[in-house]
Amino acid sequence: QVQLVESGGGLVQPGGSLRLSCAASESIFSFATMGWYRQAPGKQRELVASITSSGRTNYADSLQGRFTISRDNAKNTLYLQMNSLKPEDTAVYYCNRASTNWNTFAYWGQGTRVTVSS
Repeated sequence: QVQLVESGGGLVQPGGSLRLSCAASESIFSFATMGWYRQAPGKQRELVASITSSGRTNYADSLQGRFTISRDNAKNTLYLQMNSLKPEDTAVYYCNRASTNWNTFAYWGQGTRVTVSS
């Protein structure tokens, strides 16, 4: 059974930090390159960070080094540490396998909402 459960979102002031977590089923997590996506209001979902099973990471240029993706393979859990948050980071954040064909994925979790506002 595929399971993706995101958590850790909330309301934060500009410049603040949040740490997102994603508990995934082994069937989707093991040996997979995982990623964090976000979908801002009125915009298309986008992949913002990815990490291979061995820990190699990749980030969208727009993040400018503010986010750090990590994973705990023993716990099938993905993390996203977000620092120096900006209002434009406001979005619902989702985890899933990292792919440019994300729009073909049959399953998504409920996401976790991040709102950056003063």
